[in-house]
Amino acid sequence: MTDILTIQLSQQPAPVGWSEDSQLSSTAQGFLIHLKDSDVRNSLPVIQACGRKLQSLGINNIAISGLWDIEQQWALYLGMMTAKGGQSVVWLDCDSKELNARQKANDWTRAMTNLPPADLYPLALAKHAVSFLEEIAGKYITHNIVMGDDLLDEGWIGIHSVGRASIHPPVLLSLDYNPTGDADAPIEYALVGKGITFDSGGYSIKPSEGMLTMKCDMGGAATVTGALGLAIMRGLNKRVRLILCCAENMISGSAYKLGDVITYKNGLSVEIVNTDAEGRLVLADGLLHAEELGAKQIIDAATLTGAAMMAVGSDYNAMFGLDKNMVSRGLAAAESEFEGAWPLPLEKFHRNNCPSAYADTANSRPQKGGGMGGASNAAGFLSRFVNEDGNGWLHIDLAGAFNNTANAKYSAGATAMGIRTIAKLLAE
Repeated sequence: MTDILTIQLSQQPAPVGWSEDSQLSSTAQGFLIHLKDSDVRNSLPVIQACGRKLQSLGINNIAISGLWDIEQQWALYLGMMTAKGGQSVVWLDCDSKELNARQKANDWTRAMTNLPPADLYPLALAKHAVSFLEEIAGKYITHNIVMGDDLLDEGWIGIHSVGRASIHPPVLLSLDYNPTGDADAPIEYALVGKGITFDSGGYSIKPSEGMLTMKCDMGGAATVTGALGLAIMRGLNKRVRLILCCAENMISGSAYKLGDVITYKNGLSVEIVNTDAEGRLVLADGLLHAEELGAKQIIDAATLTGAAMMAVGSDYNAMFGLDKNMVSRGLAAAESEFEGAWPLPLEKFHRNNCPSAYADTANSRPQKGGGMGGASNAAGFLSRFVNEDGNGWLHIDLAGAFNNTANAKYSAGATAMGIRTIAKLLAE
């Protein structure tokens, strides 16, 4: 039987024999985490870093004991989790219901994002999402999958163009969570997720080191699905539509090419100047579908741009919106859920920052990383596919969703950062 070590918090310095600045010391039953700051929020990075240290020592099974805030327990778990799995935490009984819900949603989101691309192709991602949500709320779930050339029949040109070169057909999943029992109930939210299960870059091919971790490019789809699952487990009683835009961005004789022009359902023509700016092309279909359905509010999430990562680093997700109240709500939700988020600029003029001589717009600028302001220009592109003023729309560029290598707080791989923020918004 695997030993379970007990972890406790202490406001006292480490005992004699340990470094004065030591954050960890051992006991007969396990370990003490020594906190210099009694403020809960300030303690979380220390606790998460201690969790990472404990797991790096081969400690995978722990029980929390003593006086802990719920966020402190969760921070320890975040530090201990790994892509290989095998970690377990025994929570304090008083907080176990909420923490178990977080763990279920978090573990699913991370597991999907960490899967090898051979195991997670577009249809597999859609089916995993359906199974996960049906397990939580099966009687309230219905769904529809449009795949391959059927996408053209329904006008989903972006998903089809990006995914048509792969042996695994592209997919649009439209899932309806409707706990109201009323088939005519309004859709309070639509969640749109980028589900690029592998991104070679297409003919704008990525270098090997940049392609290695591109299994994570479906992190947006996993995040919005995990968020919906968490919200349902917390008691969500509103109708929500989940829209996953799933494709592999591959190279073949049938791949979409530089210089191609595609025209969307809303009549907007787009010149392809970078086949590695594919996420916005599939999301455009998802946003149009959300508008078609009449969703009152739309949240999209995507591992969309390296520019956002350069701007905010890996401790934050970047938020954009023409509706500044929606952005403020997103930031407040992130703050209340102890997740990092930061606003980046988006105005209507950003729509025109990728001009084309051959179409209404290009999908990027023909420069590395999309040039200056690349994250805002990508958001500007997406804003063309919601209502004119972007009312009720929030775009989240998931800069913090995945770490190529381990750091002081996280192991290598997916973090699932963002699911709590979105779940909070759904509950409002």
